Amino acid sequence: MTIDTLIESVAEYGKDIKLNFSTHVRQQTELTPQQTWGTVLASAIAIGNIELIAAAHEQAREFLSTQAAEAAKAAATIMAMNNIYYRFQHLAENKKYATIPAKLRMNAIRTHGSDPVNFELWCTAVSAINGCGACVDSHERVLREKGVGEEKILAAVRIASIVHAIGGLLATEKAIPSAQPVTA
Repeated sequence: MTIDTLIESVAEYGKDIKLNFSTHVRQQTELTPQQTWGTVLASAIAIGNIELIAAAHEQAREFLSTQAAEAAKAAATIMAMNNIYYRFQHLAENKKYATIPAKLRMNAIRTHGSDPVNFELWCTAVSAINGCGACVDSHERVLREKGVGEEKILAAVRIASIVHAIGGLLATEKAIPSAQPVTA
């Protein structure tokens, strides 16, 4: 099953999400297909909707090498951990936490075996979904240092926002099917 199939029959309230998926994923011009679909896959994993993860993985296989797919999964997984840890440091009033070593293994950041720019894009997208300002800043800065412009970075974050909305749309449709009337 593909993401297109998942969102094909959603109610009218989800129409913008369907259109945005078509425009910003299907007709993507700022990112390569590998960057686009790695972002879709990493974002789906970050959201945690099983149907969406399976559909994203199935559709992404057409555009991602096995190594790139593994790197997208690694980006989502390592950022799931890092985003919580560094978001806590950022939010805590006690700034001493930022001076204490993380003591967390993060080998995937160095050993993912994929294009470093792609991996950083995927980490940025997942960090945006997870709401970690420290990680967003860190990975966005690395991307700019590597010569990636703001438009390209925003293209990845735009995809992450659309995939996030699809996850919410699917959960809503499962919990409250469109045919079921909502009573006050």
